[in-house]
This record gives sequence, C-alpha cells and structure tokens, in this order.
Amino acid sequence: MSVVEQMKEVLSMEAKAINRVIDFLDDENCDKLTALYSRLSKVGGQLIFCGVGKSGLVGEKLSSTFASLGLRSIFLHPTEALHGDLGRASESDGIVFLSKSGNTSEIMKLMPFLPMEKDNLIALVGDTSQNIAQNCGIVFDCSVEKEACINNLAPTTSSTVALAMGDAMAVAYENFVGLSKEGYAKFHPGGMLGKSLLMKVRDLMWEANKCPQLSEDQTLKDVVFEMTKHPVGACAIVDKDQNLKGIIVEGDIRRAIAKDDMALKSPVTEVMTAGPVSIGDDEKALAALNLMESKDKQIYVLPVLDGTKFVGFIRMHDLLKEGFSK
Repeated sequence: MSVVEQMKEVLSMEAKAINRVIDFLDDENCDKLTALYSRLSKVGGQLIFCGVGKSGLVGEKLSSTFASLGLRSIFLHPTEALHGDLGRASESDGIVFLSKSGNTSEIMKLMPFLPMEKDNLIALVGDTSQNIAQNCGIVFDCSVEKEACINNLAPTTSSTVALAMGDAMAVAYENFVGLSKEGYAKFHPGGMLGKSLLMKVRDLMWEANKCPQLSEDQTLKDVVFEMTKHPVGACAIVDKDQNLKGIIVEGDIRRAIAKDDMALKSPVTEVMTAGPVSIGDDEKALAALNLMESKDKQIYVLPVLDGTKFVGFIRMHDLLKEGFSK
C-alpha cells in the first residue's frame, strides 16, 4: 500500500468512526447535558476535563475550547487530583471523564472523592458497560471498532471520536447560551477576529490635539507649516466650534503648487475638499478600512468625527500595521 493510500485509509476509518457514534446519541443524555449547562450557568460552575495519556491531551484541548466559548474550564489530571489538586473542584462544577477502556484505574480511584453529584458527571468512554459510565449521570458512547493504527494499538480513531464528541458538546453549549460573534471575540481580543469585531476607530485614530488643524481664513502656506509640525498626512479645516468644514491632504498641496506658483498664498477654502468622507469615532476600525477601500479613489487618511466635530484622523497605514488586511 502506498503512502497516499495508507493516509486515505486512515482518514476514511476515522470519518466512518465518527459517523458510527452519531447513531448512539439519544435525547435523554443530551437533555441531561443541557440541564447541566443550565446549572453551571446559574451557579458559575466550571466544566472540568479529566483523562490520562492521549485521552488527557484530548481533554486539555476540549477544556480550552469551552473556555474560548465563555465557560470556565480546566483540565484536571486524576493522579494530581488525588494529591491535592482536587481542591480545584467544587460541588458546583461538572466533570468530563475521557477513557477508551471505560475503566481507567486512575479515574476510578478518584471518583469516590468527587464533591459533585452524579448528574454533574459526564463519561466520554469507549465502553459504556464499564465502571466510569456506570458512575456518571451523563454518558456518551465513543466506542470504535478498530484503531486506525496498523497494529490496532495507538489511540487514533478512538481519540478522534472523543475529540469530535467533545466538540459536539461545545457547540451545543454555544447554542445553549446563544453566543454571538461579538461574544466570542471577547475571549479572543488579541487575534484578528477580536480586533475586527471589537476594536473601534477611537482605539487607532490620531487624536485631534496631535493632528494639523486650521480655520477657513488661513492659507495653504499655513497648512504646509502645520502638516510639517504634525506629519499625519492631512490637515483638518474646522470652524470655531470644532465642526469639520473640509480637509487638505498632501496630494492637494502638490497639485495646487504644480498649477500655480503662488498657490501657497491661496486661502484653504480654495484647496480643501469640503464635506469629505468621514467616520464616527465609535465605528469599528474594520469599517474604516472598508470605507477607505470602497471609493473609486483610495483614501489613505480619514477624518474622524463625534457628531459633526473633528476629533482626529485614522490612517490606512495604522490599520494595516495593526493587522487589518486590504
């Protein structure tokens, strides 16, 4: 058998194993799971994952997944729990045991000392007739007919099925709490998802006191001096109440001088773009980038307003530097 054939066979076996356990799901255990989620939400309990070896590694991943969805979750190794870490668990928590055999000795030694009731115990096991399942109030059959390993030994198919079942539990929780994209982003503030959903224009803009600003009775020469002092890439033209009347960008200056050597004496009103495209400071930063790109002529500096008042500039350069992509 070639390498490609071998790999295809493994993927096929694991896919079939997942499809097989779909038929083992039942309303009773799924309803109990929903009831557990409800109890955890009301009392602020956490969902603990417990397993040994590869099952433990799957448990660590699933704990991380639930935490990313907003449910407090930790991984607890059964041996460490017997030597003090059981103090991390309380009667308000739920615990998920992962075991291919359904009879892992380390887990069985731990179970008599658990502080929570049976209805808060979940078994993801490969044999539902064994002790772990019998001591849990919620049981999900994760049995497999054969490991994908050529010797039928290394956890491959079994660990994939346990992982998939745990993911199904996680999505069920996501649906239970009605988690939105914005809610999900709260737990991912450093990633691009979090930034695109949470970061506001005000978080990236150059505030007005750091931006070139002039009144309508000044000249293009004043603009050059102001933009040299504050090299943001644009100058805001405002009235006495800080309302934005127009903007001048570097390209406007070059075009004016190329057209007329005496342009520097021109009033700003002859050079500025009146009523420019702008964005509110409470808008999402991603909306600013989309606005800059949506025009026939790409915008590189966008005035930011609070109502009609000028409060700063946001630049495409700063958006790209933050990781937003064109």
